[in-house]
Amino acid sequence: MKSRGCLITAAVLVVIAIVAFGLFSWGLGIYNNLVTQDEGVRSAWSQVETQYQRRMDLIPNLVSTVQGFAKQELAVFQGVAEARAKVGQLTVTKEVLEDPQAFARFQAAQDQLSSALSRLLVVAEQYPQIKSNENFMDLQKQLEGTENRITVARTRYNETVQGYNTTIRRFPGSLVAGFTGFKEKAYFQAKAGAEEAPKVQF
Repeated sequence: MKSRGCLITAAVLVVIAIVAFGLFSWGLGIYNNLVTQDEGVRSAWSQVETQYQRRMDLIPNLVSTVQGFAKQELAVFQGVAEARAKVGQLTVTKEVLEDPQAFARFQAAQDQLSSALSRLLVVAEQYPQIKSNENFMDLQKQLEGTENRITVARTRYNETVQGYNTTIRRFPGSLVAGFTGFKEKAYFQAKAGAEEAPKVQF
């Protein structure tokens, strides 16, 4: 009788151990998946940063080339310098990627720099001698290529973030994410008014 009770107790303990091991393995699998996706987001973000840095490095040469021909356009040059300085002061940490407001400030600074560069290129269009300058043409092509790379990198980042955010919001990922501190990441958003077609006047 006593040995039968011991056998039942041992069987119960084995079942509990198997269930506990199964739950641990299940949670560990979900956790490892979250880690993999989080690293994917970081990798996608590093591609965005690389392209932004490439643009930052091109700007001084582009500005000095245009400035050589259009010295009187001081306001445009100052606007580019200020926007570039503002972007240069931003540091994007893991916390910024998880804070939609901080991420929006980062995106706004980058959008302001894009706008300043657009104004610089409009100025260049007004000076035929700039447009015919080989150095300027090369820099302009590099900048256009970089802007395209930024768009591609931002799109890939958003796609990666979508997969990650979906995983941590869906059950059982939400359960494991809540216990282990994984948080949603912010998306790049379209500029305000981007949904409206630009007005073309002749």
